[in-house]
Amino acid sequence: MAHIPTYDLNDGTSIPAIGFGTYPLRGDDGTEAIRTAIEAGYRLVDTAVNYDNEVEVGEAIRRSGVPRGDLVVASKIPGRHHAYDDAIRSVRESLERLGLERTDLHLIHWPNPSQGKYVEAWRALVQLQKDGLVRSIGVSNFTEEHLTRIIDDTGVTPAVNQVELHPRFPQEHMREVHERLGIRTEAWSPMGKRRAPLEEDAVTAAADAHGVSPGQVILRWHVQLGSLPIPKSADPARQAQNLDVFGFELTADEMAAVSGLAEPDGRLFGGDPDTHEEM
Repeated sequence: MAHIPTYDLNDGTSIPAIGFGTYPLRGDDGTEAIRTAIEAGYRLVDTAVNYDNEVEVGEAIRRSGVPRGDLVVASKIPGRHHAYDDAIRSVRESLERLGLERTDLHLIHWPNPSQGKYVEAWRALVQLQKDGLVRSIGVSNFTEEHLTRIIDDTGVTPAVNQVELHPRFPQEHMREVHERLGIRTEAWSPMGKRRAPLEEDAVTAAADAHGVSPGQVILRWHVQLGSLPIPKSADPARQAQNLDVFGFELTADEMAAVSGLAEPDGRLFGGDPDTHEEM
């Protein structure tokens, strides 16, 4: 089983350097896919209310036989639950579906700025952390402006900001913001989904040079950027392959070539946090 390094978070806890994304794994097949991922060695499992699979994640954890204390279980508050009391209730309901006494990381899924309630949701997470229902608290899809606002309001800096990040959209500015604020960058859609650059020369050349797959090159690129990728796969062989990215190192030229695949706006679906909203 692959040894996975960890990152220290700004709240004194730690988190694996790679995780398992669970969207859109549902039903018995979904539970089984999440279980095989845990058995392959994933110790960070990422879900959300809006993935509608917290029950499956909880069941997979129990079936895996891996001690609860060895796992980092993350979920997210949806846009419709941003009001303070709704956010508190949302986390409690997530715990019920997961069958857990606490989550290890809880995020605000999107800021939904036109609703104007993400600060309330952040205050709720700060309280839930004090109450012991959540170990670490963070956000997802927040811009520098959104981060500044919640930090100024509460004095509490998120441990993590999970953002869209892949070779076509490397998020250089947000990575610099996170570095300055002491926030760990986490990457959703780390390959780039349907636009994954698996056949681009920058990726295939590095894969050939290191005797690995193109997907492993992209995940290793994340690791060397300090980005925490959360790839999703239902295939056990691919799950294991995606974890196996700590035994080789890309050269500076290879890193630059993969980063050079960036596009002016390489977002997958126009998910600009200033305008895109998910309830």
